[in-house]
Amino acid sequence: MTALFDLDDSYARELVGLCEPWQAAPAPDAELLVLNGALATELGFDVEALRSSDGIATLIGQRLAPGSRPVAQAYAGHQFGNYSPRLGDGRALLLGEFTAPDGRVRDLHLKGSGRTPFARGGDGKAAVGPMLREYVISEAMHALGIPTTRSLAVVATGEQVMRDTPLPGAVLTRVAASHLRVGTFQYAAATGDAELLERLTRYAIARHYPHAADAANPYLAFYTEVVEAQASLLARWMSVGFVHGVMNTDNMTISGETIDYGPCAFIDRYNPATVFSSIDHGGRYAYGNQPVVAQWNLARLAETLLLLFAETKEEAVELATAVLVSFTERCDAHRSAAMRAKVGLAGIGSDDPTLLDDLLALLHAQAIDFTSFFRSLSNVVRGDAEATRAMFADAMAFDAWAQRWQAARASDGRPSEEVAAAMDRVNPIYLPRNHLVEAALVAATAGDMKPFTELVDVLAHPFDERPGLNAYALSAPAEGAPYRTFCGT
Repeated sequence: MTALFDLDDSYARELVGLCEPWQAAPAPDAELLVLNGALATELGFDVEALRSSDGIATLIGQRLAPGSRPVAQAYAGHQFGNYSPRLGDGRALLLGEFTAPDGRVRDLHLKGSGRTPFARGGDGKAAVGPMLREYVISEAMHALGIPTTRSLAVVATGEQVMRDTPLPGAVLTRVAASHLRVGTFQYAAATGDAELLERLTRYAIARHYPHAADAANPYLAFYTEVVEAQASLLARWMSVGFVHGVMNTDNMTISGETIDYGPCAFIDRYNPATVFSSIDHGGRYAYGNQPVVAQWNLARLAETLLLLFAETKEEAVELATAVLVSFTERCDAHRSAAMRAKVGLAGIGSDDPTLLDDLLALLHAQAIDFTSFFRSLSNVVRGDAEATRAMFADAMAFDAWAQRWQAARASDGRPSEEVAAAMDRVNPIYLPRNHLVEAALVAATAGDMKPFTELVDVLAHPFDERPGLNAYALSAPAEGAPYRTFCGT
Protein backbone atom coordinates (compact mmCIF):
# COMPACT_ATOMS: atom_id res chain seq x y z
CA MET A 1 0.00 0.00 0.00
CA THR A 2 1.20 3.55 -0.72
CA ALA A 3 2.47 5.34 2.37
CA LEU A 4 -0.02 7.78 3.89
CA PHE A 5 2.77 10.14 4.94
CA ASP A 6 6.48 10.12 5.72
CA LEU A 7 7.99 10.84 9.12
CA ASP A 8 11.40 11.98 10.30
CA ASP A 9 13.16 10.66 13.40
CA SER A 10 15.06 13.80 14.37
CA TYR A 11 14.36 13.46 18.10
CA ALA A 12 15.40 9.81 18.17
CA ARG A 13 18.42 10.53 15.98
CA GLU A 14 19.71 13.72 17.59
CA LEU A 15 18.82 13.18 21.24
CA VAL A 16 20.11 9.71 22.02
CA GLY A 17 20.05 9.42 25.79
CA LEU A 18 16.69 11.15 26.08
CA CYS A 19 14.53 8.36 24.69
CA GLU A 20 14.09 4.62 24.41
CA PRO A 21 13.16 2.87 21.13
CA TRP A 22 9.81 1.13 21.60
CA GLN A 23 6.76 -0.20 19.78
CA ALA A 24 3.07 0.31 20.40
CA ALA A 25 1.17 -2.53 22.01
CA PRO A 26 -1.16 -4.51 19.72
CA ALA A 27 -4.72 -3.31 19.30
CA PRO A 28 -6.77 -6.47 18.79
CA ASP A 29 -9.81 -4.83 17.19
CA ALA A 30 -9.00 -1.23 16.27
CA GLU A 31 -11.97 1.02 15.48
CA LEU A 32 -11.82 4.69 14.60
CA LEU A 33 -13.99 6.63 17.04
CA VAL A 34 -13.23 10.14 15.82
CA LEU A 35 -10.95 11.64 13.19
CA ASN A 36 -10.18 15.35 13.07
CA GLY A 37 -10.75 15.86 9.37
CA ALA A 38 -10.10 19.60 9.47
CA LEU A 39 -6.74 19.10 11.18
CA ALA A 40 -5.81 16.23 8.87
CA THR A 41 -6.49 18.42 5.84
CA GLU A 42 -4.51 21.29 7.35
CA LEU A 43 -1.57 18.93 7.83
CA GLY A 44 -1.74 17.71 4.24
CA PHE A 45 -3.00 14.21 5.08
CA ASP A 46 -5.51 12.25 2.99
CA VAL A 47 -8.60 12.11 5.20
CA GLU A 48 -10.21 9.14 3.48
CA ALA A 49 -6.95 7.20 3.49
CA LEU A 50 -6.69 7.76 7.26
CA ARG A 51 -10.14 6.22 7.67
CA SER A 52 -9.04 3.01 5.95
CA SER A 53 -7.82 -0.01 7.91
CA ASP A 54 -4.21 0.79 6.95
CA GLY A 55 -4.77 4.41 7.89
CA ILE A 56 -6.10 3.50 11.31
CA ALA A 57 -3.18 1.11 11.84
CA THR A 58 -0.75 3.90 10.94
CA LEU A 59 -2.49 6.35 13.28
CA ILE A 60 -1.86 4.11 16.29
CA GLY A 61 1.59 2.81 15.43
CA GLN A 62 0.57 -0.67 14.32
CA ARG A 63 1.81 0.11 10.81
CA LEU A 64 4.84 2.38 10.76
CA ALA A 65 5.09 5.20 8.26
CA PRO A 66 8.35 5.45 6.30
CA GLY A 67 11.00 7.13 8.44
CA SER A 68 9.23 6.42 11.73
CA ARG A 69 11.34 5.19 14.61
CA PRO A 70 9.02 5.19 17.62
CA VAL A 71 10.53 6.20 20.94
CA ALA A 72 9.35 6.77 24.48
CA GLN A 73 10.73 10.12 25.58
CA ALA A 74 12.59 10.52 28.85
CA TYR A 75 11.93 13.39 31.24
CA ALA A 76 11.95 14.17 34.92
CA GLY A 77 9.59 16.51 36.73
CA HIS A 78 8.30 18.17 39.84
CA GLN A 79 4.86 16.74 40.53
CA PHE A 80 2.98 18.90 43.05
CA GLY A 81 6.38 20.30 44.01
CA ASN A 82 8.03 16.93 44.58
CA TYR A 83 10.89 16.00 42.29
CA SER A 84 10.76 12.70 40.40
CA PRO A 85 14.04 12.05 38.57
CA ARG A 86 12.63 9.56 36.06
CA LEU A 87 9.14 9.97 34.66
CA GLY A 88 9.04 9.78 30.87
CA ASP A 89 6.42 8.49 28.46
CA GLY A 90 5.01 5.65 30.51
CA ARG A 91 2.11 5.10 28.12
CA ALA A 92 3.05 7.21 25.13
CA LEU A 93 5.23 7.08 22.02
CA LEU A 94 6.65 9.64 19.65
CA LEU A 95 6.13 8.17 16.17
CA GLY A 96 8.22 10.90 14.55
CA GLU A 97 8.13 14.38 13.09
CA PHE A 98 6.77 15.75 9.84
CA THR A 99 6.73 19.08 8.02
CA ALA A 100 3.24 20.40 7.36
CA PRO A 101 2.26 22.47 4.30
CA ASP A 102 2.81 25.66 6.35
CA GLY A 103 6.46 24.70 6.76
CA ARG A 104 6.21 24.01 10.48
CA VAL A 105 7.64 20.81 11.94
CA ARG A 106 5.28 18.88 14.18
CA ASP A 107 5.33 15.72 16.27
CA LEU A 108 3.02 12.77 15.71
CA HIS A 109 2.55 11.18 19.10
CA LEU A 110 0.50 8.45 20.73
CA LYS A 111 -1.09 8.32 24.16
CA GLY A 112 -2.37 5.08 25.67
CA SER A 113 -0.27 2.89 23.37
CA GLY A 114 0.97 0.48 26.03
CA ARG A 115 3.69 0.07 28.62
CA THR A 116 7.15 1.50 27.99
CA PRO A 117 10.35 1.34 30.06
CA PHE A 118 9.05 4.44 31.86
CA ALA A 119 5.68 2.92 32.81
CA ARG A 120 6.36 2.87 36.59
CA GLY A 121 4.08 -0.10 37.19
CA GLY A 122 1.08 1.05 35.13
CA ASP A 123 -0.47 -0.89 32.27
CA GLY A 124 0.35 1.81 29.72
CA LYS A 125 -3.18 1.74 28.38
CA ALA A 126 -5.90 4.40 28.32
CA ALA A 127 -9.66 4.32 28.48
CA VAL A 128 -11.98 5.83 25.90
CA GLY A 129 -13.26 8.57 28.22
CA PRO A 130 -9.95 10.27 29.09
CA MET A 131 -8.75 10.13 25.49
CA LEU A 132 -11.96 11.71 24.23
CA ARG A 133 -11.65 14.30 27.00
CA GLU A 134 -8.25 15.34 25.66
CA TYR A 135 -9.70 15.46 22.15
CA VAL A 136 -12.63 17.71 22.99
CA ILE A 137 -10.76 20.04 25.36
CA SER A 138 -7.69 20.46 23.16
CA GLU A 139 -9.79 21.20 20.09
CA ALA A 140 -11.90 23.66 22.07
CA MET A 141 -8.71 25.40 23.21
CA HIS A 142 -7.55 25.64 19.61
CA ALA A 143 -10.86 27.17 18.55
CA LEU A 144 -10.49 29.69 21.37
CA GLY A 145 -7.14 30.76 19.93
CA ILE A 146 -5.04 29.30 22.74
CA PRO A 147 -1.76 27.56 21.79
CA THR A 148 -2.26 23.86 22.33
CA THR A 149 -1.38 20.38 21.27
CA ARG A 150 -4.00 19.09 18.85
CA SER A 151 -5.93 15.84 18.66
CA LEU A 152 -5.90 14.08 15.32
CA ALA A 153 -7.79 10.90 16.20
CA VAL A 154 -9.05 8.58 18.92
CA VAL A 155 -9.06 4.88 18.08
CA ALA A 156 -10.72 2.23 20.23
CA THR A 157 -8.39 -0.74 20.72
CA GLY A 158 -11.05 -3.40 21.15
CA GLU A 159 -9.82 -4.42 24.57
CA GLN A 160 -10.83 -3.62 28.12
CA VAL A 161 -8.58 -1.74 30.52
CA MET A 162 -8.94 -2.20 34.24
CA ARG A 163 -9.56 0.86 36.37
CA ASP A 164 -12.17 0.84 39.13
CA THR A 165 -14.21 -1.14 36.62
CA PRO A 166 -13.36 -2.55 33.17
CA LEU A 167 -13.48 0.20 30.54
CA PRO A 168 -13.08 0.16 26.77
CA GLY A 169 -9.52 1.02 25.76
CA ALA A 170 -8.40 3.68 23.29
CA VAL A 171 -5.35 5.41 21.84
CA LEU A 172 -5.13 9.15 21.20
CA THR A 173 -3.09 10.39 18.23
CA ARG A 174 -1.73 13.80 19.12
CA VAL A 175 -0.01 16.51 17.10
CA ALA A 176 2.28 19.07 18.73
CA ALA A 177 4.91 21.65 17.92
CA SER A 178 7.04 19.29 20.00
CA HIS A 179 6.87 17.36 23.24
CA LEU A 180 9.92 19.07 24.78
CA ARG A 181 9.09 19.94 28.36
CA VAL A 182 10.75 21.63 31.31
CA GLY A 183 11.06 18.08 32.62
CA THR A 184 13.07 17.10 29.53
CA PHE A 185 15.71 19.65 30.51
CA GLN A 186 15.58 18.51 34.12
CA TYR A 187 16.29 14.95 33.04
CA ALA A 188 19.15 15.98 30.76
CA ALA A 189 20.72 18.15 33.45
CA ALA A 190 20.43 15.40 36.03
CA THR A 191 22.50 13.04 33.88
CA GLY A 192 25.49 15.30 34.41
CA ASP A 193 26.22 15.11 30.70
CA ALA A 194 26.85 18.74 29.74
CA GLU A 195 27.12 17.86 26.06
CA LEU A 196 23.68 16.20 26.11
CA LEU A 197 22.10 19.25 27.78
CA GLU A 198 23.68 21.58 25.26
CA ARG A 199 22.59 19.34 22.39
CA LEU A 200 19.02 19.35 23.72
CA THR A 201 19.01 23.13 24.04
CA ARG A 202 20.36 23.61 20.52
CA TYR A 203 17.67 21.23 19.24
CA ALA A 204 14.97 23.23 21.08
CA ILE A 205 16.29 26.52 19.72
CA ALA A 206 16.33 25.23 16.14
CA ARG A 207 12.86 23.76 16.54
CA HIS A 208 11.07 26.64 18.26
CA TYR A 209 13.09 29.85 18.46
CA PRO A 210 15.65 29.78 15.63
CA HIS A 211 16.21 33.54 15.83
CA ALA A 212 17.67 33.03 19.32
CA ALA A 213 20.66 31.33 17.72
CA ASP A 214 21.78 34.72 16.38
CA ALA A 215 21.67 36.44 19.77
CA ALA A 216 24.80 37.41 21.67
CA ASN A 217 23.81 34.87 24.33
CA PRO A 218 21.64 32.35 22.46
CA TYR A 219 20.87 30.21 25.50
CA LEU A 220 19.68 33.18 27.55
CA ALA A 221 17.69 34.40 24.55
CA PHE A 222 16.10 30.96 24.33
CA TYR A 223 15.14 31.05 28.02
CA THR A 224 13.66 34.53 27.57
CA GLU A 225 11.51 33.27 24.69
CA VAL A 226 10.18 30.41 26.81
CA VAL A 227 9.35 32.80 29.66
CA GLU A 228 7.49 35.09 27.27
CA ALA A 229 5.62 32.20 25.65
CA GLN A 230 4.42 30.93 29.03
CA ALA A 231 3.42 34.43 30.19
CA SER A 232 1.26 34.83 27.10
CA LEU A 233 -0.19 31.33 27.46
CA LEU A 234 -1.18 31.83 31.10
CA ALA A 235 -2.94 35.08 30.26
CA ARG A 236 -4.92 33.39 27.50
CA TRP A 237 -5.85 30.49 29.78
CA MET A 238 -7.12 32.75 32.49
CA SER A 239 -9.08 34.98 30.13
CA VAL A 240 -11.40 32.04 29.39
CA GLY A 241 -11.40 30.57 32.91
CA PHE A 242 -9.26 27.52 32.16
CA VAL A 243 -7.72 25.51 35.02
CA HIS A 244 -5.00 23.11 33.93
CA GLY A 245 -5.07 20.98 37.07
CA VAL A 246 -1.61 19.38 36.86
CA MET A 247 0.91 22.13 36.11
CA ASN A 248 3.85 19.90 36.94
CA THR A 249 7.16 20.72 35.26
CA ASP A 250 6.71 17.70 32.99
CA ASN A 251 3.46 19.28 31.77
CA MET A 252 4.98 22.62 30.74
CA THR A 253 6.15 22.70 27.14
CA ILE A 254 9.10 24.67 25.82
CA SER A 255 7.00 25.66 22.79
CA GLY A 256 4.34 27.43 24.87
CA GLU A 257 1.58 25.00 23.90
CA THR A 258 -0.87 23.62 26.44
CA ILE A 259 -0.26 19.90 26.94
CA ASP A 260 -2.07 17.09 28.78
CA TYR A 261 -5.77 17.47 29.49
CA GLY A 262 -6.40 15.18 32.44
CA PRO A 263 -7.64 16.97 35.58
CA CYS A 264 -8.51 20.18 33.74
CA ALA A 265 -11.74 22.11 33.38
CA PHE A 266 -13.24 25.59 32.95
CA ILE A 267 -14.62 27.55 35.87
CA ASP A 268 -18.34 28.24 35.94
CA ARG A 269 -19.03 30.57 38.88
CA TYR A 270 -15.98 32.73 39.32
CA ASN A 271 -13.73 31.83 42.23
CA PRO A 272 -9.92 32.15 42.02
CA ALA A 273 -9.56 29.27 44.50
CA THR A 274 -11.30 26.84 42.14
CA VAL A 275 -9.63 23.42 41.97
CA PHE A 276 -10.82 20.57 39.77
CA SER A 277 -8.15 17.91 40.20
CA SER A 278 -9.14 15.11 42.55
CA ILE A 279 -5.58 14.90 43.87
CA ASP A 280 -4.88 18.63 44.35
CA HIS A 281 -5.83 18.64 48.02
CA GLY A 282 -3.88 21.79 48.86
CA GLY A 283 -5.02 23.87 45.92
CA ARG A 284 -1.53 24.20 44.46
CA TYR A 285 -2.92 24.39 40.93
CA ALA A 286 -6.02 26.45 41.66
CA TYR A 287 -7.16 28.89 38.98
CA GLY A 288 -5.65 31.93 40.69
CA ASN A 289 -2.36 30.20 41.51
CA GLN A 290 -1.47 29.37 37.92
CA PRO A 291 0.83 32.36 37.24
CA VAL A 292 2.80 31.70 40.44
CA VAL A 293 3.18 28.02 39.59
CA ALA A 294 4.24 28.83 36.03
CA GLN A 295 6.98 31.11 37.33
CA TRP A 296 8.08 28.43 39.79
CA ASN A 297 8.33 25.92 36.94
CA LEU A 298 10.34 28.40 34.89
CA ALA A 299 12.75 28.78 37.80
CA ARG A 300 13.34 25.03 37.61
CA LEU A 301 14.09 25.39 33.89
CA ALA A 302 16.60 28.17 34.63
CA GLU A 303 18.37 25.93 37.10
CA THR A 304 19.05 23.38 34.38
CA LEU A 305 20.50 26.00 32.00
CA LEU A 306 22.77 27.99 34.32
CA LEU A 307 26.01 26.51 33.00
CA LEU A 308 25.01 27.60 29.50
CA PHE A 309 24.19 31.19 30.47
CA ALA A 310 27.62 32.30 31.69
CA GLU A 311 31.05 31.07 32.72
CA THR A 312 30.47 31.64 36.43
CA LYS A 313 27.49 30.53 38.45
CA GLU A 314 27.13 33.97 40.03
CA GLU A 315 26.82 35.70 36.67
CA ALA A 316 24.50 32.98 35.35
CA VAL A 317 22.18 33.32 38.35
CA GLU A 318 22.06 37.09 37.93
CA LEU A 319 21.19 36.80 34.23
CA ALA A 320 18.57 34.10 34.81
CA THR A 321 16.96 35.94 37.71
CA ALA A 322 16.50 39.11 35.67
CA VAL A 323 14.59 37.13 33.04
CA LEU A 324 12.63 35.08 35.56
CA VAL A 325 11.37 38.07 37.55
CA SER A 326 10.18 39.64 34.30
CA PHE A 327 7.59 36.86 34.05
CA THR A 328 5.24 38.62 36.46
CA GLU A 329 5.29 41.89 34.50
CA ARG A 330 4.93 40.02 31.20
CA CYS A 331 2.01 37.93 32.43
CA ASP A 332 0.29 40.93 34.04
CA ALA A 333 0.61 42.90 30.80
CA HIS A 334 -0.85 40.07 28.74
CA ARG A 335 -3.66 39.51 31.25
CA SER A 336 -4.50 43.20 31.39
CA ALA A 337 -4.67 43.39 27.60
CA ALA A 338 -6.89 40.30 27.44
CA MET A 339 -9.24 41.50 30.17
CA ARG A 340 -9.49 45.01 28.76
CA ALA A 341 -10.48 43.52 25.41
CA LYS A 342 -13.15 41.44 27.15
CA VAL A 343 -14.78 44.57 28.60
CA GLY A 344 -14.41 46.69 25.48
CA LEU A 345 -11.49 48.79 26.70
CA ALA A 346 -8.83 47.60 24.26
CA GLY A 347 -6.54 50.49 23.41
CA ILE A 348 -8.24 52.87 25.86
CA GLY A 349 -6.39 54.43 28.76
CA SER A 350 -8.09 54.49 32.15
CA ASP A 351 -7.82 56.58 35.29
CA ASP A 352 -9.49 53.76 37.25
CA PRO A 353 -6.65 51.31 38.02
CA THR A 354 -8.77 48.92 40.10
CA LEU A 355 -11.69 48.66 37.65
CA LEU A 356 -10.92 45.12 36.48
CA ASP A 357 -9.82 43.81 39.88
CA ASP A 358 -13.00 45.17 41.44
CA LEU A 359 -15.05 43.49 38.74
CA LEU A 360 -13.50 40.11 39.46
CA ALA A 361 -14.04 40.62 43.19
CA LEU A 362 -17.70 41.38 42.45
CA LEU A 363 -18.08 38.25 40.30
CA HIS A 364 -16.53 36.20 43.10
CA ALA A 365 -18.67 37.74 45.84
CA GLN A 366 -21.90 37.07 43.97
CA ALA A 367 -20.85 33.72 42.42
CA ILE A 368 -21.42 34.90 38.86
CA ASP A 369 -20.82 32.63 35.88
CA PHE A 370 -17.55 33.85 34.36
CA THR A 371 -18.25 33.00 30.73
CA SER A 372 -21.90 34.07 30.67
CA PHE A 373 -21.16 37.41 32.31
CA PHE A 374 -18.48 38.52 29.90
CA ARG A 375 -20.49 37.37 26.90
CA SER A 376 -23.52 39.31 28.11
CA LEU A 377 -21.54 42.51 28.59
CA SER A 378 -21.60 43.29 24.87
CA ASN A 379 -25.39 43.57 25.10
CA VAL A 380 -24.94 46.23 27.78
CA VAL A 381 -22.85 48.16 25.26
CA ARG A 382 -25.72 47.74 22.80
CA GLY A 383 -28.08 49.29 25.34
CA ASP A 384 -29.68 46.22 26.94
CA ALA A 385 -28.44 45.65 30.48
CA GLU A 386 -31.34 43.66 31.91
CA ALA A 387 -30.01 40.13 31.33
CA THR A 388 -26.65 41.09 32.83
CA ARG A 389 -28.21 42.80 35.86
CA ALA A 390 -30.42 39.74 36.42
CA MET A 391 -27.31 37.62 37.05
CA PHE A 392 -26.62 39.53 40.26
CA ALA A 393 -28.45 39.03 43.55
CA ASP A 394 -27.40 42.60 44.29
CA ALA A 395 -27.92 44.33 40.96
CA MET A 396 -27.05 47.70 42.46
CA ALA A 397 -23.51 46.47 43.06
CA PHE A 398 -23.23 45.76 39.35
CA ASP A 399 -24.76 49.15 38.55
CA ALA A 400 -22.10 50.87 40.62
CA TRP A 401 -19.32 49.07 38.81
CA ALA A 402 -20.99 49.61 35.43
CA GLN A 403 -21.07 53.36 36.05
CA ARG A 404 -17.29 53.35 36.50
CA TRP A 405 -16.93 51.14 33.42
CA GLN A 406 -19.03 53.45 31.28
CA ALA A 407 -16.90 56.38 32.44
CA ALA A 408 -13.77 54.50 31.36
CA ARG A 409 -15.39 53.87 27.97
CA ALA A 410 -16.37 57.50 27.49
CA SER A 411 -13.31 58.34 25.40
CA ASP A 412 -13.98 55.53 22.91
CA GLY A 413 -15.09 57.14 19.67
CA ARG A 414 -16.10 53.89 18.01
CA PRO A 415 -19.78 53.09 17.38
CA SER A 416 -21.33 50.92 20.09
CA GLU A 417 -22.00 48.06 17.70
CA GLU A 418 -18.35 48.00 16.64
CA VAL A 419 -17.25 47.80 20.27
CA ALA A 420 -19.82 45.11 21.08
CA ALA A 421 -18.83 43.03 18.07
CA ALA A 422 -15.16 43.24 19.09
CA MET A 423 -16.11 42.03 22.58
CA ASP A 424 -18.03 39.09 21.11
CA ARG A 425 -14.91 38.07 19.20
CA VAL A 426 -12.99 37.54 22.45
CA ASN A 427 -15.77 36.42 24.81
CA PRO A 428 -16.93 32.90 23.90
CA ILE A 429 -20.51 31.85 24.28
CA TYR A 430 -19.75 28.13 24.05
CA LEU A 431 -17.12 26.38 26.18
CA PRO A 432 -16.56 22.74 27.15
CA ARG A 433 -18.93 23.11 30.09
CA ASN A 434 -17.95 20.47 32.60
CA HIS A 435 -21.36 18.82 32.87
CA LEU A 436 -21.68 18.62 29.08
CA VAL A 437 -18.24 17.07 28.69
CA GLU A 438 -19.01 14.46 31.34
CA ALA A 439 -22.35 13.58 29.75
CA ALA A 440 -20.71 13.18 26.34
CA LEU A 441 -17.93 10.98 27.74
CA VAL A 442 -20.36 8.75 29.63
CA ALA A 443 -22.40 8.26 26.48
CA ALA A 444 -19.30 7.56 24.37
CA THR A 445 -17.98 5.02 26.86
CA ALA A 446 -21.33 3.24 26.53
CA GLY A 447 -20.99 3.26 22.74
CA ASP A 448 -23.02 6.36 21.80
CA MET A 449 -20.76 8.92 20.10
CA LYS A 450 -23.55 11.31 19.07
CA PRO A 451 -23.42 13.66 22.12
CA PHE A 452 -19.64 13.84 21.80
CA THR A 453 -19.74 14.61 18.08
CA GLU A 454 -22.39 17.29 18.59
CA LEU A 455 -20.37 18.89 21.40
CA VAL A 456 -17.21 18.97 19.29
CA ASP A 457 -19.13 20.59 16.43
CA VAL A 458 -20.51 23.32 18.69
CA LEU A 459 -17.13 24.07 20.26
CA ALA A 460 -15.46 24.47 16.87
CA HIS A 461 -17.04 27.95 16.66
CA PRO A 462 -17.12 29.21 20.25
CA PHE A 463 -17.73 32.89 19.48
CA ASP A 464 -20.62 32.50 17.03
CA GLU A 465 -24.07 32.38 18.60
CA ARG A 466 -26.32 29.94 16.76
CA PRO A 467 -30.01 29.09 17.17
CA GLY A 468 -30.96 25.94 19.04
CA LEU A 469 -27.72 25.73 21.05
CA ASN A 470 -28.73 27.51 24.23
CA ALA A 471 -28.12 24.39 26.35
CA TYR A 472 -24.44 24.55 25.45
CA ALA A 473 -24.17 28.09 26.84
CA LEU A 474 -25.70 27.42 30.25
CA SER A 475 -23.76 27.06 33.47
CA ALA A 476 -23.93 23.78 35.37
CA PRO A 477 -26.67 23.50 38.01
CA ALA A 478 -25.53 24.88 41.36
CA GLU A 479 -26.61 21.77 43.23
CA GLY A 480 -24.37 18.79 43.88
CA ALA A 481 -20.80 18.13 44.97
CA PRO A 482 -17.91 20.19 43.55
CA TYR A 483 -16.81 19.04 40.10
CA ARG A 484 -13.74 16.80 40.16
CA THR A 485 -11.57 15.48 37.36
CA PHE A 486 -9.04 12.66 37.28
CA CYS A 487 -5.82 12.00 35.41
CA GLY A 488 -7.25 8.94 33.68
CA THR A 489 -4.25 6.69 34.29
